[in-house]
Amino acid sequence: MLVLLPPSETKRPGGDGAPLRLDALAMPSLRPQRDAVVDALVALSADEDEAARVLKLSAKRRHEIADNAALRRSPTMPAIDRYTGVLFDALDAGSLDASARSWLSAHVVIHSAPFGPIGALDGIPAYRLAAGVSLPGLPALRRVWADAVTAALSTRAPSFVLDLRSEAYAALGPVSADVDSSYVRVVTGGGDAPVRALNHFNKHAKGELVRSLATTRAGIRSRGDFVDWAGGSGWVVREGAPGEIALFV
Repeated sequence: MLVLLPPSETKRPGGDGAPLRLDALAMPSLRPQRDAVVDALVALSADEDEAARVLKLSAKRRHEIADNAALRRSPTMPAIDRYTGVLFDALDAGSLDASARSWLSAHVVIHSAPFGPIGALDGIPAYRLAAGVSLPGLPALRRVWADAVTAALSTRAPSFVLDLRSEAYAALGPVSADVDSSYVRVVTGGGDAPVRALNHFNKHAKGELVRSLATTRAGIRSRGDFVDWAGGSGWVVREGAPGEIALFV
């Protein structure tokens, strides 16, 4: 199984890893796109006012322009530890033992805007770039990434893909219809109550779900395996529209 996660806008600063090596990231076929986006982001950072406008940064967040300017020379840390926010706080990867982190390394990728999908333990620097931003000199990120990421996922994907990305990041690299996959929607309700999609609890539930997968070292090879594992692990899931699974909280 391959689990696809969205990134977070909030990130831990610092790190003690070597500077970014694009050739060391998962899915090396994406190197041309990674070089193009990183170069464009670094170039944009030379003009602080323009960078703040393009990235839609408030005065309090303008310091993140310096992070982008230093992308190729800043220290790194594993992506799963770099990201913070509701999903990653619920996952709490830093508290997992070595075996669970090894499971994350083997089964989880995080779909970033500047680097594309990266392995959970791939080293990345702090940065600021969201899926909806268009960088000067490049087409929209969806056009930069989508076809290349879809092809890379088809090559990397094992028997089953569990897609936990937000719709914005899923659009940067849809999973091919040829791959057995399920897009997860976190909902509440059921029975006589209306089913409603969630926001904050959506992210929290996804983080807890991935933590549960990692701590149980889940061996899942199909949608049916996932549904069976979920039921045995205390999760309530239901197959929804074609290619989708509803996760109830």
